[in-house]
Amino acid sequence: MLKLDILALAAHPDDVELSCAGTLVKAIDSGKKAGIVDFTKGELGTRGTPEGRMEESAASAKILGLSARENLGFRDGFFVNDEAHQLEVVKMIRKYQPDIVLANAVDDRHPDHGKASALARQACFLSGLVKIETEVDSVKQMPWRPKAIYYYIQSIPHEPDFIVDVTSTWDTRMKSILAFKSQFHDPKSGEPETYISSPKFMQMIESRGIHYGHEIGVTYGEGFTVDRKVGIQNVFDLV
Repeated sequence: MLKLDILALAAHPDDVELSCAGTLVKAIDSGKKAGIVDFTKGELGTRGTPEGRMEESAASAKILGLSARENLGFRDGFFVNDEAHQLEVVKMIRKYQPDIVLANAVDDRHPDHGKASALARQACFLSGLVKIETEVDSVKQMPWRPKAIYYYIQSIPHEPDFIVDVTSTWDTRMKSILAFKSQFHDPKSGEPETYISSPKFMQMIESRGIHYGHEIGVTYGEGFTVDRKVGIQNVFDLV
């Protein structure tokens, strides 16, 4: 069994890269194991193909140094937060037994993001219930509930509850974003321009990182929101 310290759940390939990849890489650089489970293949995206997105996801995983990356194959745009989908996410949580889960923004421009956020939150709780039985490859899984779930911030700006200094991993984060070359600005591409393929979108990503970094006195930051208050052992844990 491969146990992860931190698992990021995402509605679409590239959600994590655009929002919290620096945090994952920082954890990996400190010796932790990290992974991503994407819910869909982003097949409704205007640019590129599902097959191409899978290749880009694999390329990004190598750049980030992930220990695992999976795709659940949910229907892009049409997956719902019901029992069947919850159980598939529960299987991933029990498979990798993460201490921390990172999930989509609780509310965002793309309706899949809010749905995925609620789905992740409920699956994290259900995963800890003994009477919910799951198995993978005919092997019964044991209950597992992550210690914490944090929500990364996406298109709609939210006031973060905490900010991670990702200055040291920002360049790697940006390389992982650009691995999704079908989705972002390419003046040679003949495909239609989209919300995220505009150069202004990448400028927003850069400026938001700078803004969050400025709030904590560093160059770049990534913000997160929480359901519950974050506790610390002592005041020296605070920057």
